[in-house]
Parts: sequence; C-alpha cells; structure tokens
Amino acid sequence: MPSASLFQIPDAVAIGGLTVGILSIGGFSVGVLLLAGARFRERRRFWRSGSKRPPERTLNRMSVVFTDRSVRALLKQGIERLRAANVPSFTLAAELLLLHVTGRDRTWLYSHPEETLAEPAVEAYFALITRRRSGEPTQYLTGKQEFWGLEFEVTPDVLIPRPETEHLIEVALDRLAVREIRAGRTPRTSGEGITLVDIGTGSGCIALTLAKELPAATIYATDVSKAALNVARRNASRHGLADRVHFMESNLFEAFRPDAGAVRVAPQLDKASAPLFDLLISNPPYIGRREAQLLPVEVRQHEPEAALCGGDEGYEFYGLLIPEAAWHLKAGGLLVLELGYNSLRAVQPLLETSHWCAVGVTNDLAGIPRVLAAERLSRPR
Repeated sequence: MPSASLFQIPDAVAIGGLTVGILSIGGFSVGVLLLAGARFRERRRFWRSGSKRPPERTLNRMSVVFTDRSVRALLKQGIERLRAANVPSFTLAAELLLLHVTGRDRTWLYSHPEETLAEPAVEAYFALITRRRSGEPTQYLTGKQEFWGLEFEVTPDVLIPRPETEHLIEVALDRLAVREIRAGRTPRTSGEGITLVDIGTGSGCIALTLAKELPAATIYATDVSKAALNVARRNASRHGLADRVHFMESNLFEAFRPDAGAVRVAPQLDKASAPLFDLLISNPPYIGRREAQLLPVEVRQHEPEAALCGGDEGYEFYGLLIPEAAWHLKAGGLLVLELGYNSLRAVQPLLETSHWCAVGVTNDLAGIPRVLAAERLSRPR
C-alpha cells in the first residue's frame, strides 16, 4: 500500500461552485473534484431517491423547498398528498384543483407538463390541497359542479349535485313523453303547455336542466333557504335562463295555497285554481339523523344539514310531500322523486292510495332504487 506521502494536494481552485484540486500520485498529476463531504452526501442521497433536482435549504429554516414548479411536478405532489390523507378520487381532485388555480382545461394540463407556474399560483394550489385533505369537498373549493353537461355554481349553501340525480331528469322526460303517447298525442318535446315545479331546488340544477330540455315549459322552483335561492338565480343567469324559471321562497307548497296571500302566491297562477302542475319533481332531504354520523366527513361537516336530513329516520319528508302533491297535480300529472339508499320500503306505501297509479321504481347504475315515480289518477276530495 503506498505511503500517505505519495498523495499530495498542493493546489485547489474553485470552478463553477466545485473545488478542483491537483492530486499528485507518485509524480503524476491528476485533476480531481473535491466536494464538501456533507453537501456531497446530501446530494447523493437526493439523486438516489429518483429526484431530478436537488433541494435547496432556506437560511432561516433548514426545511426542504422544492424548486420544481412544473405542472407535472405540482400535480404529482398534489396527488401524493391527497392519497396520503386517504382522500377519495385523489387524482381527480388534484387535477381539478390545479385546473381551478390555472384557469385551464385538462387538455392543456397534460399537453404542457413542463410549464412552470408562478409562486403565488403554487401557494394557492397547495393551500387548496391542504383544505381538501381536511375534508372540504372539491366542488366547494372550486365553486362548481357539472350536472347533465352543464356547469353549476355550488357553495356550502346548497347540496352538491350528484350524478345519480340525473336519473330524475331521465325519468321525468320519459314519463312526459309516454303520457302524451298514451293520450294519442305527439310528445311535446318543447314542453309547450306543460307547467312543472321543483320542490327544494337548491342550486337549481334540476329546474334549470328541465328548462333547457323543455324550452317552452312554465317552470317554478322553491326552497326554504334564501341563500340557496340566490345561488340558483345566479345559475339561471349563467345559463341564460333567468326569465324561464320562477324561483320562490316556500316551504313545500306554501306559496301555492289559495290562502297564501297576494305576496306569497306564485306569479301567473290563480289563487283559487287547483290542481296546478303537470309535473312535480324533487330531490328531497332523505338522510336520517341517526345515520348522519356515518356519512363521509365531506358530507356531514360541509353540506347543508337542511338539504340532507329528512328527519330522524330520513323518510319523514316524503310523508309531508306526497299527500300535498296529490292536491297540486292535475289529473294525469306526474310525481318524480329521488329516493334515499334504503327508503323505498317506507316511501312506496304512501302511493298505495286511490289517487295514484302507474307507480314505478328506477334503479341507479349501482342497482340501488333511486327514483320513485307515479301518476295522479284523480283529485282527492
């Protein structure tokens, strides 16, 4: 083994942040790079971890700050943080939050992976990621949700529209068409001559979707919440339907009763006339308070309780709605209701009276009874 005297480093110079020395070995001069031991070990550990870029350390806090602000890196970090917190659909949530911050669409997101974002945008993105990790729904963070191909504003004042609620629209349109065919008439696809009401409209997604599908129909939408009605009206303006849907603050049919008073009675309706509607549609509160604590944190802590809970058992609201519906539907009028997970057995018997016929149940894509529909046979006396 050569003696230590054979290894001499007489000179060293700094070049580009690296220390270059001339190592003399047995009379031969060899150029070598000398790195501070600690710094070299740190970088080697980082490179071995698979990262492309070493971390930088702040002067006041020895915390790692990643300088890669590319779309790809930010999305990857967002996904990892949400996955670590067991957030449902973590990839989709990370995508939607990044799209919201950048104001871009998904096509841009995946066609510009190397695009870098400004620091304020990065901070805003990870602030939203943190809020989503704590349980806030993605839809409330972005302020929007798609329903029936339309984008609706959503806030904590309204229930977030669900895909399964689209079955309500399908059943209502099908039932209206079948009713016309059975009567020997050509289905009125424009909705001409049809008057309908959406009870508990929330964001307005049901009423406004029907306004799009039935452009000649007369449509009313009620809710007990002023804040919810404000959201619904903004959605109507967003879709150019502000003059198509009459939004009213009302508990069930309160505004349509003959004794409601001049201020509360719905416009264009005669106080003394009943029944009124060809279609009554509703996604009522159907969660039982006893089971509310079993709901995901996103639902039980953030969505409005009044729009979720229909009583201790969850089906009490139907007991109020269905008998009144019989008074406010025309003969042959249609009732279309969304059902809770296990409410069919409690709700269907309410339609087993002489006032209803053609009772039908539609399952959602998971095979769960989701829509209960019926036709009013005669006016109750």
